[in-house]
Amino acid sequence: MRLDQAYSGNVFICSSDDYAASKAVIYGMPMDFTVSFRPGSRFGPPRIREVSIGLEEYSPYLDKSLVDIDYFDAGDLLLPFGNPARSLDVIREYVTGLLKDDKFPLGLGGEHLCSWPIFQALYEKYPDLAIVHFDAHADLRESYEGEPLSHSTPLRKAANLIGGRNIYQFGIRSGSREEFQFARENINFYPFEVLEPLKKVLPELAGRPIYLTIDIDVLDPSAAPGTGTAEAGGITSKELLGAIHAMAGAGLNVIGADVVEVAPAYDPTEQTQIVASKIIREILLGLVPTK
Repeated sequence: MRLDQAYSGNVFICSSDDYAASKAVIYGMPMDFTVSFRPGSRFGPPRIREVSIGLEEYSPYLDKSLVDIDYFDAGDLLLPFGNPARSLDVIREYVTGLLKDDKFPLGLGGEHLCSWPIFQALYEKYPDLAIVHFDAHADLRESYEGEPLSHSTPLRKAANLIGGRNIYQFGIRSGSREEFQFARENINFYPFEVLEPLKKVLPELAGRPIYLTIDIDVLDPSAAPGTGTAEAGGITSKELLGAIHAMAGAGLNVIGADVVEVAPAYDPTEQTQIVASKIIREILLGLVPTK
């Protein structure tokens, strides 16, 4: 598999054409085969790229500009439609290659199950991995209606792999009783809010390799209606940006990130895609290491 090209298509604003010189690599995971409500997140990655043209290159929050950093957009991975297991293998193989090249993998989803093979690839390289998870849903089921490959399972799989105490969950406001019980007993679990509890645990995360996974539905549907399983009572886009900036300001060792579950068909205003695009900009400028 070529790491410098998943397919030809639109790229994120200011992307470099030099894979070798780039610190970060953006790649899309167009998969929504296991969603439990509304499909369509496989169309998220290209639309996030397309609306990025409306962004300013400069972030006044961070006083940095995209023109000052090198990152590469590889396009979307070619995933076999309707075959979740093989698709996950493709994602894991691709991310493993990026890690061997010392790149910062920045994934665009796609359903949240896409994060599971990324966790696996990262854990092979970083056995002391910590996962920071922003989401409306706990994603801690062992299976959904008898199916273990489901977008409601990736964080349970991660807990079984790396240990629940290495996972930090924020913003969760939906799940089964069993999921919430499991989270309270086994996970660093901070439901309903994101920014304030995150600030409190930043010292615990210092020095550890951290992967940040963001489900766009952590936002309230009023801020991000374009998602498959919208959930009332979420945070604002201002709070989500503040959380990214808090991580950036703490100087954490973030080694990768993803933004998933953007489903453009449900948001004709495109505010969901636009906020996702801005989140990507702030991750690039705030969390990707410069050295």
